Amino acid sequence: MAQDPPAQDQMHYEAMAQEALRGVVKAALKRAAAPDGLPGAHHFYITFKSEAPGVSGPADLLGKYPDEMTIVLQHQYWDLAPGETFFSVTLKFGGQPKRLSVPYAAVTRFYDPSVQFLLSFETAPAAGEAPAPAAEKAALATDAADVDPEAANVVSLDQFRKK
Repeated sequence: MAQDPPAQDQMHYEAMAQEALRGVVKAALKRAAAPDGLPGAHHFYITFKSEAPGVSGPADLLGKYPDEMTIVLQHQYWDLAPGETFFSVTLKFGGQPKRLSVPYAAVTRFYDPSVQFLLSFETAPAAGEAPAPAAEKAALATDAADVDPEAANVVSLDQFRKK
């Protein structure tokens, strides 16, 4: 008896999950943009592909980081504007304020070290770049002791389910 080949995911569940998790980044940035700013000790490390479509900022700054760039939103950020498909923020680099706009699709990592919360994302490969291997798919980690930001991390979601 021949075994049927595995069904092809025509619903694109992985892409939908990535989009839903990017919604967490958007919601966190909206809270940070509120008049009260970031609550408590929360702060964000946001890593993004600097040459992804839609990323904009000073050419000299983006030129220093031709692949990926990490920004920190903690004490000194201004004009944070989280939109539906991208966010903009002003940060100081070398003492000079510089404005960046980053599409959520360009974000590769979102980390809040105050609560050891990490989200890692796939991004669409740039022209001529190979797609990311399966081992580097989205990871959700909640314990920084178990997080190696350079490695793919997968955590069971059972702890978040209602019992």
